[in-house]
Amino acid sequence: MPRVKRGVQHVKRRKAVMKRVKGYEGGRKNLIKLAQTAETKAGAHAYRDRKNKKRTNRRLWQVKINAAVRALGTTYSVFIGGLKKNNIEIDRKVLSQVAEHHPKVFEKIVEEVK
Repeated sequence: MPRVKRGVQHVKRRKAVMKRVKGYEGGRKNLIKLAQTAETKAGAHAYRDRKNKKRTNRRLWQVKINAAVRALGTTYSVFIGGLKKNNIEIDRKVLSQVAEHHPKVFEKIVEEVK
């Protein structure tokens, strides 16, 4: 059987890893063992935090809506309950943007709910 040399694939794989960890600090950017673990962990954190970002943004929208609604004399839970009762289907992201950038329009929405 002919001899199989794997140098090309080996180097290619290592170069790809090193390219992805460029900019990391310390040995994580130039030592292959450290670079591979750093890359694996970075990928895991990125995957997890893509989910967490959605959670964090929703909390931010709720805080913005609550602040705007309290200024108009009601509470977040009463407001959201009123939206559901009146079949007004505007999501929290849009509501927070309206509350922040168009307070007059938001005030009309709150009046509709009351």
